[in-house]
Amino acid sequence: MKIAIVTDSNSGITQAEAGDLGIFVLPMPFMIDGQDYYEDVNLTQREFYEKLKDGSDISTSQPSPESVTGLWDKVLESHDAIVHIPMSSGLSGSCQTALMLAEDYDGKVQVVNNQRISVTQRQSVLDAREMAGKGKSAEEIRRYLEDTRFDSSIYIMLDTLKYLKKGGRITPAAAALGTLLKLKPVLQIQGEKLDAFSKARTVKQAKNVMMTAISHDMEHRFGDKSGKRIHLFIAYTDNEGAALELKEELKHAFPETGEIHMDPLSLSVSCHIGPGALAIACTKAME
Repeated sequence: MKIAIVTDSNSGITQAEAGDLGIFVLPMPFMIDGQDYYEDVNLTQREFYEKLKDGSDISTSQPSPESVTGLWDKVLESHDAIVHIPMSSGLSGSCQTALMLAEDYDGKVQVVNNQRISVTQRQSVLDAREMAGKGKSAEEIRRYLEDTRFDSSIYIMLDTLKYLKKGGRITPAAAALGTLLKLKPVLQIQGEKLDAFSKARTVKQAKNVMMTAISHDMEHRFGDKSGKRIHLFIAYTDNEGAALELKEELKHAFPETGEIHMDPLSLSVSCHIGPGALAIACTKAME
């Protein structure tokens, strides 16, 4: 069977990269000052952060049912089945919508609810592509990705509390206190939700918190202290220079993990946490 892999732009995979990989990417929609935009179609990373810093009214949405089924129908003209990998069901309703829409496709569309986003979602796409190349069925791929959904972690250091306050995720008083104390909160995505993990006073402390947490996960959750069978990643929001510096620090701290992939963080997450954030993530490699 010819299996197609479909994901959304929260994976960090651009339309150009999708063409090179032979996969399909649904652009995530945004409403900015009353106008519709689509990630990596008519909204670049640079334009997004300019609008964010200018105080534009930005809201996230999910792909319309028509855009999802329209892509599926087109892909099924040349493929036997689809593995659809949306962003985490805990961060958006797009996964639930896709599951509902897939009921009309008689098993030809397998929607994966493996609770990942950004660089970890991207790795799920690459794993699915590899399995499809080895002859696995769409259902087998979905089952594997869901069975291993907790084999990943993301830790994110925030540079500002402004956008968490704006989105109502923390109170204005907490944001003011955190700003006064110059706190650098570290958040965690492990499974469905974006949760508080720790606090630090400096960027250096926050990096140490994240690196210690990743090291703990590698040893105690994934049973791979050296990291030989671990994919390590960096994600960032509008601060590539700081991300490149962190990449060198990670290479030194985890010399056996191999290539460290680096991507801008998904815009759907970025609009809630703002620029200047740094994230370290890892996933357990396929057996």
